[in-house]
Amino acid sequence: MDQLVFVYGTLRQGEANHHFLAGSELVAQYRTGPDFELYDLGPYPGLGQGKKEICGEIYRVSSEVLAQLDHLEDVPYEYRREKLDTPFGETWIYLYQDASKLSARIDSGDWCQRF
Repeated sequence: MDQLVFVYGTLRQGEANHHFLAGSELVAQYRTGPDFELYDLGPYPGLGQGKKEICGEIYRVSSEVLAQLDHLEDVPYEYRREKLDTPFGETWIYLYQDASKLSARIDSGDWCQRF
């Protein structure tokens, strides 16, 4: 069964891991509510709870692609997957587990605008 996933970092269009979403449908460009903070962990971002909107993309993915994304995100160790309510339905979002590493905030909330 297909599911929705919100991506905000290296899985977005033009980023290093976007190939994992090849063949998946881009549902929408989306900005979350002001519930998160985005952090720069070097080669990829981490998402934690906070008070910022986060810019990203929502994709419709197969169970197989979702399993590949879970493996990439090292669920449940490095990231955990939670539900996010969106106008498009319930959507999975990946939250970073180790809050002690979340220090380099990306104030714009947009990984693609981090520099």
